Amino acid sequence: MKASAITVSLLAAGLALPLAARAQNELSNFSATGRGGVINTFASDYQVIGINPANLGRVPNFRVAFTVGEVGAGIGSQSLSRTTFQNLLSKGSQTLSPADRASLVTQLTGDNVLNLNVDTNLLGLAITLPSGLGGIAFSSRQRVAGHLAFNRNTADILVNGQNADVIRQYYPTPNTSGNPTPTNPNAPFISTVLDGTSIQAAVTNEFNVAYGVEVIENTGFHLSIGAGYRYIQGIGIADIRATGGTLTAYTSLSPVFDVDYGALATNAANFNYEAGSGLKPVGHGHGFDVGLAAEVGKIVRLGASVTDLGSMTWTGNVLEASDQKLQQVSSTGVQTYDVLAELARQFDVNNRNLFTYETAKERTAALPTKLRLGGGIRISKLFEAGLDVTAPLNKVAGNLTAPFVGVGFDVRPLSWLKLSSGISGGAGYGTSLPVGLTLVTSVWEAGISTRDVVGLVSENSPYSSAAFGVLRFKIGGSE
Repeated sequence: MKASAITVSLLAAGLALPLAARAQNELSNFSATGRGGVINTFASDYQVIGINPANLGRVPNFRVAFTVGEVGAGIGSQSLSRTTFQNLLSKGSQTLSPADRASLVTQLTGDNVLNLNVDTNLLGLAITLPSGLGGIAFSSRQRVAGHLAFNRNTADILVNGQNADVIRQYYPTPNTSGNPTPTNPNAPFISTVLDGTSIQAAVTNEFNVAYGVEVIENTGFHLSIGAGYRYIQGIGIADIRATGGTLTAYTSLSPVFDVDYGALATNAANFNYEAGSGLKPVGHGHGFDVGLAAEVGKIVRLGASVTDLGSMTWTGNVLEASDQKLQQVSSTGVQTYDVLAELARQFDVNNRNLFTYETAKERTAALPTKLRLGGGIRISKLFEAGLDVTAPLNKVAGNLTAPFVGVGFDVRPLSWLKLSSGISGGAGYGTSLPVGLTLVTSVWEAGISTRDVVGLVSENSPYSSAAFGVLRFKIGGSE
């Protein structure tokens, strides 16, 4: 297998793809991005998909709403400096000094070395049904999500290869022969050496439908319920985690990643080889969302939902790795900042790296399930504010690394201008100060936003993000 085509090939793809996302759907929503991801009580049309479908049952402010080509992307680190972050992404060519290597090991050690999201809403449509029957929404989304977390051993191996402390402890003599070194029977298991390490990435297409309806209508109190369904095509996944003595390691990659499986493709009966080219799916899944939405009085809104219930089954080009004794790796480490390529080599399927892979017919994994809670107030179309809390309910590839908390608001200083901001934190991105600008007419909106203006320029905890859209329309109803 080509070293560049395994594991972090998905991360590299997420960085290299045209803006075509840790699973935060709101990145493709420029107004929600401008509030730092606060959206549960704000969303009302196709934006409810993946957030809270019950909002479709609220008193509608549209008859038809649709969008084409909303895009958002974010990439950040909580352990790298901005200078190192830029060097890693640009594969900085300067030779590393001993001091540079020591600093790089330290900076690559952390629970959020890199987080990546790319999220597009290719098409979204929502319709308010007549006679109080609620609302229905449809969308087609694409997501790229990646996450890297390394303990010090992993960082040391990536930077120094055979010269890493844990490797030299059990394999003190460097191997330059080109042949594998016999495994030291006293060496620890990989799950122990890499404990706390996560290498996760996923690329998927989604086709969504959601429905919400009001079930209680009393003076001063309205309650809606909703549900959503999505069919998911899996383009690729890599999920490698070592936690508490347990190792999870598998990949399933579409032909678009140009993987050369060699003899595995022809000699393994327990392997569904998917050849060809392009974004051919190698997995399929079904996801579900459920939610409640309430309006108390004329200004208070509450929401609760559980999203991404369900699972994915990966059936094409599936490889798995089991726990094993630490081997002497073939690499001597990196000479420049090209760490992502080194990461690919260390987790590739050759005979002298960290893992030994085996073929598999399929692999089933849960979707990144989340609990979303929200509360807010809406004074009028001129001002709305809200609080969101989103918590991951599992630790699969694509989910949040930690709970997200945010406070956000929209204000209309002019009839044609809406400004958004707030403050948010968690989900592996630290504290963020978002800003968004939206141009508004009676039927059309266009805007641009970022989830963190400080992260755009800060030397510590760099985070770059942007979301934009120019073809959002809302027809009928009132604000």
